[in-house]
Amino acid sequence: MSLFEKYRNEVDLFVGVCHRIAARHYVTGYGGNLAWKLEDDALLITPTMMNKGEIKPSDVVFINLKGEVLEGNRKPTGERAMYLKFFGERPDIVSVLHCHTPNVGAFAIRKGKNWLMRPFFPETITEVGPVPLVPYAEPLTEELALEFSPYLRKYNSFLMQNHGLVCMSRDNIEWTLYNVELLEETAHSILMALAGGGRLRELGRKEVKRLGNVMKTRGLPLFGAPGVHKRLEDLYF
Repeated sequence: MSLFEKYRNEVDLFVGVCHRIAARHYVTGYGGNLAWKLEDDALLITPTMMNKGEIKPSDVVFINLKGEVLEGNRKPTGERAMYLKFFGERPDIVSVLHCHTPNVGAFAIRKGKNWLMRPFFPETITEVGPVPLVPYAEPLTEELALEFSPYLRKYNSFLMQNHGLVCMSRDNIEWTLYNVELLEETAHSILMALAGGGRLRELGRKEVKRLGNVMKTRGLPLFGAPGVHKRLEDLYF
């Protein structure tokens, strides 16, 4: 049985997520890419040079962790090196979504404090976590992949300087999209508050510590590679 036949439902969901990020203007033109690990050595990934709103099931590609095409008629995304690094260094990760959401993108080009590293909303704290700024590097290069090295084992979401956003999770591609949507709304709220003037109100260490109990109740793992962090509050304070 081919991978396309075996994972027909997953391919349909994957394509649906592609269409949803295009409809929400999280990507434009040929921008953005997605990957979903369906087997230990089989990744479902988007093709290069296609608008995500126009992708069909026959357009997606299966590759292995060496970047070799297993099945599919198109060439995989040009950001393949970035994804191979993600899944190679974070075997716990199941899916990854890279896009250019407008409000998060504002922080990618904004100088000064990275407010996406601070605790504001319970849902964002427990489901997305802090979002560090990864230094700029030329897209489609090994150099870009290497810039993630200091951050990759510590966090699950990344603000790419002058570029966009990467979100990853230990769940399916739809859950990763939910995290992207949550972070985009959080970024919008922060920008609105900054535009209104005055100081932003963060949650304190005590409140964040108690949110660690919420994560345990819901079965949500701490961000970063397993064992890197022991307590939620340590990521913020």
